[in-house]
Amino acid sequence: MLDLAVMSPKQMTSIQESQARINIWEGSVRSGKTIASLLRWLMYVATSNVRGELVVVSRTRDSAARNVFAPLMDPTLFGPIAFLISYTAGAPTAKVLGRTVWVLGSSDVKSEKILRGLTCAGAYVDEVTLLKEDFFTQLLNRLWEGAKLFGTTNPDNPAHWLKRRFLDRLAALPDWRTWKFILDDNPMLSEARKDAIRRENTGLFYRRNVLGEWVAAEGAIFDQWDPDKHVIPHAELPPMRSLLGIGIDYGTTNATAAELLGLGMDNKLYFMDEWEYDPSTSQIRKTDADLSQGIRNWMARAQAEIGMRSEWTLVDPAAASFKVQLAADGVENVINADNNVTYGIRTMASLLGSDKLLVSDRCQGLIREVPGYSWDPKATEKGEDKPLKVADHRLDGGRYAVTTTETNWRPYVDLAA
Repeated sequence: MLDLAVMSPKQMTSIQESQARINIWEGSVRSGKTIASLLRWLMYVATSNVRGELVVVSRTRDSAARNVFAPLMDPTLFGPIAFLISYTAGAPTAKVLGRTVWVLGSSDVKSEKILRGLTCAGAYVDEVTLLKEDFFTQLLNRLWEGAKLFGTTNPDNPAHWLKRRFLDRLAALPDWRTWKFILDDNPMLSEARKDAIRRENTGLFYRRNVLGEWVAAEGAIFDQWDPDKHVIPHAELPPMRSLLGIGIDYGTTNATAAELLGLGMDNKLYFMDEWEYDPSTSQIRKTDADLSQGIRNWMARAQAEIGMRSEWTLVDPAAASFKVQLAADGVENVINADNNVTYGIRTMASLLGSDKLLVSDRCQGLIREVPGYSWDPKATEKGEDKPLKVADHRLDGGRYAVTTTETNWRPYVDLAA
């Protein structure tokens, strides 16, 4: 059970002083800000009599289950209180200390509709910078008199709307309080775990996730990429626990690429094989039916070779016609891919940095794209982290596979190991 006696002075101070309308814990990953903010949220839920509904907001409901409710329901952290909290991943509501709490995924259109009609008595927000600006503004507008918001965030671009509109203007916002955390503010974190976090973050992500700095994205995105370390011969792939999915980036005038992602018995992720068609190098333009046939033939060969079926087919959300074609051709479990670019890049960077994502030498298109994958300087000026849209179709397909299947691989892949 969480022992208040071993909490850091920064954690205790933030809990005691978070009496403002908006309270934000920011800083390094695994720095203790989440535990402190969750404890404060529980205290608020237990004592608040403000009119309205309580809400928990995260990027998706799955991330809310992982980042908010998993620690809340862990008796090693919250003792007997954990048994007074219940949530099923994907569900619209949770029970916290006997009260109903709405769980909203900020990327879900239905959530925004619920938010617009809500009288909010209190909110807990996981990873504020991953929310859309208009969603967060709407949440602020829905807070009833006396209601409080408790949120966490890692640093982002210094021109990000959260920093520009709010964190840089705290002197003019008397109803806001913030606390900045670093790794040493978490007394529960061992030196070995701190070292692992430093290893898995390099370049931009080291400065943000380890040093807690708000710095702009520039240069190569995957600066930790080392083909000598991350590329392995296909013949040396380990036995697979499962074939998580095939991520497909669809193009008509641009390339169409499919990347097969597997979860090894060694609890690492592997891009195992790929299929691609690039009209810029061919005299023939393929129809959706042609592309579907090519991918299905490749899928059949790849799956037969491994002796497993792929669990999901994860397609560019904008490729409506192609998803219809795949379904009509009998491809099962065709779903929209998670296309949160920043989150996907950050996840892949952490996996590469900790050597938990490796690439078969059959994925030559993806291997060619990684070194030149760079941040867009024009987007950076606007406070956005976006890659240049040049030679990225294989990486987009790979990102779809990694991000959308995260719920499936996360229990096995230990970034700290």
